[in-house]
Amino acid sequence: MTVLPYKDNSDAKKKQVAEMFDSISGKYDFLNHFLSLGIDIRWRKKAIKMLSDLQPKQILDIATGTGDFAIESLKLNPEKVIGVDISEGMLNVGREKMKKKGYSDIIDMQSGDSENLHFDDNKFDAVIVAFGVRNFENLEKGLSEMNRVLRPGGRAIILEFSKPTVFPFKQLYNFYFRWILPKIGKVVSKDNAAYTYLPESVNEFPFGDDFLRILEKTGYKNTKCKPLTLGISSIYVGEK
Repeated sequence: MTVLPYKDNSDAKKKQVAEMFDSISGKYDFLNHFLSLGIDIRWRKKAIKMLSDLQPKQILDIATGTGDFAIESLKLNPEKVIGVDISEGMLNVGREKMKKKGYSDIIDMQSGDSENLHFDDNKFDAVIVAFGVRNFENLEKGLSEMNRVLRPGGRAIILEFSKPTVFPFKQLYNFYFRWILPKIGKVVSKDNAAYTYLPESVNEFPFGDDFLRILEKTGYKNTKCKPLTLGISSIYVGEK
């Protein structure tokens, strides 16, 4: 089932996702940290640490948004980080962030389609993506493209929402995610659909072993899954 942000709109998912993120770009960072109680910051740190042994010099951050994951990857001392996203609104916020932090020389924020990357084969030591693969129009195509631009021996790190399975946390989380989060998101972002789309897309997205099977199908090996915070999100690892 394809989950769309704007159900009364006939545009393809990719275009709708770009429009949605353009709409909420100015409030995205605040809402991200507020609605997750800041836990998303810790998740990114843990995900990046899973690349420390690789010491990647060239990193591609897919669906970079405003660049938080790209910034976190600087702890690995790379030579270059390229962030790509289909939302110009998010990229513009990210570019301003890079200027203020003095990262513009090392982090390059580019407009790009994750399912049709404009990079050569085997270019990057690591490909990272935080909360982005769920928004791909064609999941397998996007994952295959990420694999294509990875060098042999390179590693993909994917941070994505999953589903808690432990009682009673599962029930409490589902209540918050389906009823509280969308209302707060709607009031702050002024976008009626964006934070309704979030729980709906998470609910339909494969997680755990199901997602690992898709990674393997699209060319990754040595795959593994590390659940975080009782399963709210997971870090997926795959190598080329």
